[in-house]
Amino acid sequence: MQNNDKWGIIFCPRSGQRNPRKLWRKIEKCLQDEGISYDHVQSETSGSVDRLVKMMINNGYQTIVVIGGDSALNDAVNSLMHVEKEVRDQIALGVIPNGIKNDFAHYWEIDESDIEKTVKMLHARRIRKIDLGCIRYTNSEGERCRRYFHNCLTIGLVTSVTNLRRRAQLLGGFKMISYFFSSLRLIAQRLEYKMHLRINTDEISGKVMTVCIGNSTGYGFTPNAVPYNGLLDVSVVHHPEVTQLLEGFYLLYCGKILNHRDVLPFRTQEVKVISNGKAPIGIDGRLLKQPKGQFTVGVDHEVINFIIP
Repeated sequence: MQNNDKWGIIFCPRSGQRNPRKLWRKIEKCLQDEGISYDHVQSETSGSVDRLVKMMINNGYQTIVVIGGDSALNDAVNSLMHVEKEVRDQIALGVIPNGIKNDFAHYWEIDESDIEKTVKMLHARRIRKIDLGCIRYTNSEGERCRRYFHNCLTIGLVTSVTNLRRRAQLLGGFKMISYFFSSLRLIAQRLEYKMHLRINTDEISGKVMTVCIGNSTGYGFTPNAVPYNGLLDVSVVHHPEVTQLLEGFYLLYCGKILNHRDVLPFRTQEVKVISNGKAPIGIDGRLLKQPKGQFTVGVDHEVINFIIP
């Protein structure tokens, strides 16, 4: 059955969100004001988005909108990447941001506070084909796997801080204060990992604090990355002194982290990670189980139809 005009909407309440029904009622009113025909379902768990997207694909929806954050959007793009290209090319993916960071939505200047404008933008259905980054690895059971990302893959300290923030957001309230001080403690420890990377013709071997491989802005660590040029931006952060660390935070806030002396920037089609020193790996804000042995991170050029302003 084809649903050419009807939207399939997946509502993913944010972890710890106090009144998701209030948000849905606001979105529902905007949809009705625009005269949009839609079916909607609510995800029960973080792992249910994949199943719901597959259900919508099988039922012929050609516009799928995720109300959620970067992790929910990540599940959606991975579902789309596991169907045949001929099917995927008929589907447009959109987002109404409702996450902790909403980094990819912010790249396109989609504002979570202006739902009416976002719904109008989605209704206009201006489509751009976007790139996705992809990690190809072997898991602990010896199976060959791949996982796509629209924003970034992180290795090391940034992954630890992002995961800590997610856990604090789940608990809310005073736990966010705990997150702040825990983050400071992590940063003060200046965790570093012995890594071996191959980027273009460069070999990087030694102690590294964090690596960000960005298909988009990567939480500010790859500010010049764009998800449509067939390339990934990479920032490798070495072990700064305390004063340089404070300078790094200032430059990160200003969007100029690449000016920091301890940040090595690259632009490439592929990163080979020969060893990551068992540093934690994050994909669009969600932890990935530690790969077995070396792995590669590449880019698939213009593979998803994304609705943009």
